[in-house]
Amino acid sequence: MAASELYTKYARVWIPDPEEVWKSAELLKDYKPGDKVLQLRLEDGKDLEYCLDPKTKELPPLRNPDILVGENDLTALSYLHEPAVLHNLKVRFIDSKLIYTYCGIVLVAINPYEQLPIYGEDIINAYSGQNMGDMDPHIFAVAEEAYKQMARDERNQSIIVSGESGAGKTVSAKYAMRYFATVSGSASEANVEEKVLASNPIMESIGNAKTTRNDNSSRFGKYIEIGFDKRYRIIGANMRTYLLEKSRVVFQAEEERNYHIFYQLCASAALPELKTLRLGNANYFHYTRQGGSPVIDGVDDAKEMVNTRRACTLLGISDSYQMGIFHILAGILHLGNVEFAPRDSDSCTIPPKHDPLTIFCDLMGVEYEEMAHWLCHRKLATATETYIKPISKLHAINARDALAKHIYANLFNWIVDHVNKALHSTVKQHSFIGVLDIYGFETFEINSFEQFCINYANEKLQQQFNMHVFKLEQEEYMKEQIPWTLIDFYDNQPCINLIEAKMGVLDLLDEECKMPKGSDDSWAQKLYNTHLNKCTLFEKPRLSNKAFIIKHFADKVEYQCEGFLEKNKDTVYEEQIKVLKSSKFKLLAELFQDEEKAISPTSATTSGRVLLSRTPIKPAKARPGQTSKEHKKTVGHQFRNSLHLLMETLNATTPHYVRCIKPNDCKFPFTFDEKRAVQQLRACGVLETIRISAAGFPSRWTYQEFFSRYRVLMKQKDVISDRKQTCKNVLEKLILDKDKYQFGKTKIFFRAGQVAYLEKLRADKLRAACIRIQKTIRGWLMRKKYMRMRKAAITIQRYVRGYQARCYAKFLRRTRAAIIIQKFQRMYVVRKRYQCMRDATIALQALLRGYLVRNRYQMMLREHKSIIIQKHVRGWLARVHYRRTLKAVVYLQCCYRRMMAKRELKKLKIEARSVERYKKLHIGLENKIMQLQRKIDEQNKEYKSLLEKMNNLEITYSTETEKLRSDVERLRMSEEEAKNATNRVLSLQEEIAKLRKELHQTQTEKKTIEEWADKYKNETEQLVSELKEQNTLLKTEKEELNRRIHDQAKEITETMEKKLVEETKQLELDLNDERLRYQNLLNEFSRLEERYDDLKDEMNLMVSIPKPGHKRTDSTHSSNESEYTFSSEITEAEDLPLRTEQEPSEKKAPLDMSLFLKLQKRVTELEQEKQSLQDELDRKEEQALRAKAKEEERPPIRGAELEYESLKRQELESENKKLKNELNELQKALTETRSPEVTAPGAPAYRVLLDQLTSVSEELEVRKEEVLILRSQLVSQKEAIQPKNTMTDSTILLEDVQKMKDKGEIAQAYIGLKETNRLLESQLQSQKKSHENELESLRGEIQSLKEENNRQQQLLAQNLQLPPEARIEASLQHEITRLTNENLDLMEQLEKQDKTVRKLKKQLKVFAKKIGELEVGQMENISPGQIIDEPIRPVNIPRKEKDFQGMLEYKKEDEQKLVKNLILELKPRGVAVNLIPGLPAYILFMCVRHADYLNDDQKVRSLLTSTINGIKKVLKKRGDDFETVSFWLSNTCRFLHCLKQYSGEEGFMKHNTPRQNEHCLTNFDLAEYRQVLSDLAIQIYQQLVRVLENILQPMIVSGMLEHETIQGVSGVKPTGLRKRTSSIADEGTYTLDSIIRQLNSFHSVMCQHGMDPELIKQVVKQMFYIIGAVTLNNLLLRKDMCSWSKGMQIRYNVSQLEEWLRDKNLMNSGAKETLEPLIQAAQLLQVKKKTDEDAEAICSMCSALTTAQIVKVLNLYTPVNEFEERVLVSFIRTIQLRLRDRKDSPQLLMDAKHIFPVTFPFNPSSLALETIQIPASLGLGFITRV
Repeated sequence: MAASELYTKYARVWIPDPEEVWKSAELLKDYKPGDKVLQLRLEDGKDLEYCLDPKTKELPPLRNPDILVGENDLTALSYLHEPAVLHNLKVRFIDSKLIYTYCGIVLVAINPYEQLPIYGEDIINAYSGQNMGDMDPHIFAVAEEAYKQMARDERNQSIIVSGESGAGKTVSAKYAMRYFATVSGSASEANVEEKVLASNPIMESIGNAKTTRNDNSSRFGKYIEIGFDKRYRIIGANMRTYLLEKSRVVFQAEEERNYHIFYQLCASAALPELKTLRLGNANYFHYTRQGGSPVIDGVDDAKEMVNTRRACTLLGISDSYQMGIFHILAGILHLGNVEFAPRDSDSCTIPPKHDPLTIFCDLMGVEYEEMAHWLCHRKLATATETYIKPISKLHAINARDALAKHIYANLFNWIVDHVNKALHSTVKQHSFIGVLDIYGFETFEINSFEQFCINYANEKLQQQFNMHVFKLEQEEYMKEQIPWTLIDFYDNQPCINLIEAKMGVLDLLDEECKMPKGSDDSWAQKLYNTHLNKCTLFEKPRLSNKAFIIKHFADKVEYQCEGFLEKNKDTVYEEQIKVLKSSKFKLLAELFQDEEKAISPTSATTSGRVLLSRTPIKPAKARPGQTSKEHKKTVGHQFRNSLHLLMETLNATTPHYVRCIKPNDCKFPFTFDEKRAVQQLRACGVLETIRISAAGFPSRWTYQEFFSRYRVLMKQKDVISDRKQTCKNVLEKLILDKDKYQFGKTKIFFRAGQVAYLEKLRADKLRAACIRIQKTIRGWLMRKKYMRMRKAAITIQRYVRGYQARCYAKFLRRTRAAIIIQKFQRMYVVRKRYQCMRDATIALQALLRGYLVRNRYQMMLREHKSIIIQKHVRGWLARVHYRRTLKAVVYLQCCYRRMMAKRELKKLKIEARSVERYKKLHIGLENKIMQLQRKIDEQNKEYKSLLEKMNNLEITYSTETEKLRSDVERLRMSEEEAKNATNRVLSLQEEIAKLRKELHQTQTEKKTIEEWADKYKNETEQLVSELKEQNTLLKTEKEELNRRIHDQAKEITETMEKKLVEETKQLELDLNDERLRYQNLLNEFSRLEERYDDLKDEMNLMVSIPKPGHKRTDSTHSSNESEYTFSSEITEAEDLPLRTEQEPSEKKAPLDMSLFLKLQKRVTELEQEKQSLQDELDRKEEQALRAKAKEEERPPIRGAELEYESLKRQELESENKKLKNELNELQKALTETRSPEVTAPGAPAYRVLLDQLTSVSEELEVRKEEVLILRSQLVSQKEAIQPKNTMTDSTILLEDVQKMKDKGEIAQAYIGLKETNRLLESQLQSQKKSHENELESLRGEIQSLKEENNRQQQLLAQNLQLPPEARIEASLQHEITRLTNENLDLMEQLEKQDKTVRKLKKQLKVFAKKIGELEVGQMENISPGQIIDEPIRPVNIPRKEKDFQGMLEYKKEDEQKLVKNLILELKPRGVAVNLIPGLPAYILFMCVRHADYLNDDQKVRSLLTSTINGIKKVLKKRGDDFETVSFWLSNTCRFLHCLKQYSGEEGFMKHNTPRQNEHCLTNFDLAEYRQVLSDLAIQIYQQLVRVLENILQPMIVSGMLEHETIQGVSGVKPTGLRKRTSSIADEGTYTLDSIIRQLNSFHSVMCQHGMDPELIKQVVKQMFYIIGAVTLNNLLLRKDMCSWSKGMQIRYNVSQLEEWLRDKNLMNSGAKETLEPLIQAAQLLQVKKKTDEDAEAICSMCSALTTAQIVKVLNLYTPVNEFEERVLVSFIRTIQLRLRDRKDSPQLLMDAKHIFPVTFPFNPSSLALETIQIPASLGLGFITRV
């Protein structure tokens, strides 16, 4: 297909741009050949007409499909050109934060100017052993490739790191060396890799400086050769340096610094040891203040000084040499402050006693006068004489600076020599990897001699690079048998010839330096004359005659000629050097002595370093032949020679290229400047690599990958079994131009753009298929939707019509009902209104009539009352008038009568005075008396009549009076009533008035109150409303407060719960961490123990030589001593101390020198102990020989003692019989005297005592049998007493003889046994007595119970007479009282019985102890050697059968045989398969039980120690076999559980049967050995994990990631030069089924070995963690695996693993949780990644992933097809913003080496020990069941 056919509408192209270098645009219409203008639309929406070049008519480069953007390898791009490379690097750097990218064989590294977490040991482990194409680009991948090729091809390697200043060359080289140091380790204990890494801070301090482009710029080139031995472990290193920038010592540009070491010295000037240097602030010295920037941000020079000194110490530079170096460096600083005073124009002088020069001379140990003189003068030699000439101030300053530079250069070379000596290895170097850290192409505004040399070196390196790339391309074509056509590539040989050929720039420069009056101007003229207009690569600037331009491969560079000659000569005066040579300072003299001994730079020095620059010294007199050859060589000549040597070295190795790119000049993190990047890409050769690749067939596919990718373009008939032929047939149809592709043996080669064309066809086919699928699905969906809508519409219509009909019927019913309701309603309303009107009328009438009647009545009442009032008033007025008139009349009468009486009196008085008067009076008186007499008589008559009348009247009066009195009474009462009524009326009136007044007041008050009430009501209402509002607010606040309180309480509760859970989790984590730490230390201890074993073996081979003539047979005692002394010391003495010593140390310290020295010391101590044991052994042998001689002298005594002993045995037997009879009688007596109540089976006293008596009788029976056995043995010993020949038996015999010397010993034993029997008899008697007492008490209790029963019956009879309620209450009360008393009685009985049981148990223990002591006393009198080894005559003693006690007995000398047969030679796959799971553990424990039964602590210790050492030995021997490790882990745990189960501790005896409780250990507490066994089990578990990890490791990545379990889901993307592992399953490729089969194998083996289920769960959890961690780590390091389809594959694989867990019932093992990070990573690959909701969902979903992992997956996410979309940078920023508060580890990768702390939950066995049978196949016939 023609390239022009790709320029169709919507195709995207790149067009040049002055700002962005290249800008993307889209075609608006198809391009047709002949068009001069392209219609384009930029990304910002602007339309543009792009004019094509009328000459070349070259179309703008096409843009790659989005699916290829961001590829790991630039050669995978379909269109290989500059904009594609630039855009791909920018996308990876800015969007994905990926700083490494492959470009064919080159690794492009962009400086991020930020610390990235991608260089840890976990990353190193992840890249170790991986193919270079299988992982994402990384400096570690290049280092691993170099390391692997060195080992595979047996060829030396080189890593060439280049780039301009600040691009990160030094850091890249440092990480490469760190990778080698970590992966390979060192072959010796000297930690060479640490020394190699320690050379970096030294070289950085003396060779690096701050520049405007870089804070730590290397101002020299270096090539470090890292040497390896045959096992490819680091043994040493060697360093070569190139072109140190000496001018920086005396001059720094603005914002730059001198070398770091000067500022480090100034910052540390206050240290006591540096006081003598008399340093100060860096601004004080001329050589450190010129740049004006003495401080680097974020760098502490004092701390860096400490690191430098530490590195010097590590590399063997002693403190004295370090101080010497500091003296020289301080002297250089003080030398820079030396000032010159001009005398005249041609001479100068130094002020007298000039302080800087004085300090310089003191530090250098030279004379002040000489140095001052030769700084201002020089010596000139002519043919006839020599004279001294003063020099001007300018020349003196130049000479001072030259001297300073010369001293620094020599010091630099001396330090490099000493570093090389420290890194030099005595072991022969097998191969090496060289790391070249050299300056990149440089071009500045002013370029001088240094830039010229740097660019010359880069020209040579670029030539080598081009040739290597061309060679690789040619090899690839020839390997695939592709017709080779010569590719035109840029050859920079003409530029190199221009520089180094004859009459080249360097040649002319050297020639000009030899001229007496040579100058820069004359040299420039020679250059113009020689090369201008003759060489196309050489040009002259238009405006300058002191500069020249060279066209380098990267760019044109203009060099200023000024200073070239001076720098090339590098002149220093010989007289000054002589002064320094005469120094008393040893190191300074050594520097210049080395200079005299210097050899030619074309050959290496003794340390392998090439001397690059040597300073020629002007001689005092030019004598022919005296001047050394080296002094004639200029700097340029030396640099050319060293460069040739470097190229020879590189050409002899396999090179690997790292090109470092500086993204911007401002050192901003992750900021990409396209202009600067393009300049460097052009300069470093990356674009040249692309051009070479693009010139041929850049895209290469294997046939299988091509078929998998483009299967969609093939028809079914095109697919045949032969994949190669299928691909050929399809390609011939798809691409008609056969020149666009070639078929190789295994690959298809495509021209540039053809893959993009195929991708376009594939995308079109997929798009068409998608459209068809969409069309069909949309049609089906629409039909389904239409049918659903139609059915729904019909249903809706049916329901609507029904609803409408129901509504109409309802309407009719409602209308009819409404009419009826209206009728009745209206009737009701009218009737109601009429009734209301009628009632109102009647009410009005009634009210009106009542009102009128009341008014009339009131009027009548008022009239009547008025009449009464008038009557009474008028009567009262008449009475008052009458009384007043009567009173007046009476008063008048009285007055008148008084007046008349007065007159009469007056007359009488006068008459009395006269007689006549008296006479008259007397006459008159007589008449009167007469008259009066008549009157009296008349009056008497009248009186009588009147009296009669009066009587009558009195009678009448009395009657009338009575009548009147009654009337009066009645009237009085009426009057009183009237008065009362009047008073009442008055009071009523007053009350009315008062009430009216009060009413008025009340009305007034009412109004006031109403007003106040209204006001109050308003106020109250307002207040109420306010209160309601406040109440509402308060309620709201209350509710809010309640809610808050509730929430706070809930929150506090949740917080407390969370805190509690977190604290619990933290405690669990701390416990697990502590357990993990302890187990890691245990692992480290086991490793050190193994190393200790190896060292001990070596020491035994070297030191331990057996004594001549010393022969001895196998001895149990000696073998135990020799072997178990070591083991016990390890397990007991050193276990805990070493553990505690290692706890504070680091987790991994494989080579701790102090610990190694301790172990060596321990070996020495063991050797001394061994020697002392040997001496003691010799003494024992001599004692045994003497004892043997004495034994032969006294045989009769021995026989007599044995006879006496047999008699004592018989007496003991008779005593036992007698005791047994007494016990039987006692038991019989108890049975006969027992009452029916007591003899009940449940009676506790009877049961306890009977069991006690039974056990005592059984024990006596057993003792009797043992006495019989002992008796038979003693009888047999009389006839067979022969001394043994071995050393051990003779020693034992000697001890027996010494024990038997005491004749009273047996008698004492007999007396002890007799006393024991008596004691037992007395105890039984006391027990019988107590039993009888208890029987009496029981009878008393029965009697009391009878009385209680009678009393209860009486109470019951009484209760029956009570009412029902009282009866129930009384019965309840009685029942409660009875139960309380009964409970109290039962508690008392229980306490008594507990006391009895404890007493009996105590007595039983005393009894057992006495018998045990008796047994031990009896056994001590018999020689173990005789009992075991001497021949015994069989004695037929009848013995009854008894049950086995679950113990195994073995002889002490058979212990090694037991360990050998049961542990060392037992094969899990052989005999052990058919055994009971854990049988070896049961056998060992039964042996331990027997030793415990015998109370033999030595035997227990020996057996346990031998067992532990045997297990360690078999695991050391077969530690790589999973079955062996699993078998012994299971048995070790079972042995540990047995020790716990039968320990006698209550916590471990809960699940035991009574029989198992009888088998508990009785004499020894083996808790310490349980801890040792637990530690051993931990070590075995860790070894098991390592074994299964080694087995699973190769399967995981292939099976979980690379293999396509669901075929066809993930398409294969185009790959670059570095092919990845194919996902197509080939033969030998691991799949998921391989992993599951291996898991099944592991599980079946562990189950077959009887491993505890909990332990199996922990192993499975660890396996799944390894699978998840390794898979996730590879996913995080592989961009090609981060896609939607791969997420589906991973989730399917995880589901298969979960299904396996379900099948094995292991879902609760915690294994699934370990896969959670992997599951979440797979989900993250599949979820939507666009909106904020998606971000929130991702943050909540990915709880098991760290922020770094989430961001890494999102950055790595790569679409496999065009239909997938990339993750936007803004979305990743959103995720980071949401996760910024999450506190998690910054570590990117999971620790795949992490081992969960293991626990061994107690798992008791239900197996009865006495039922265990020992198979004959184990070869344990020497063991006897007991």
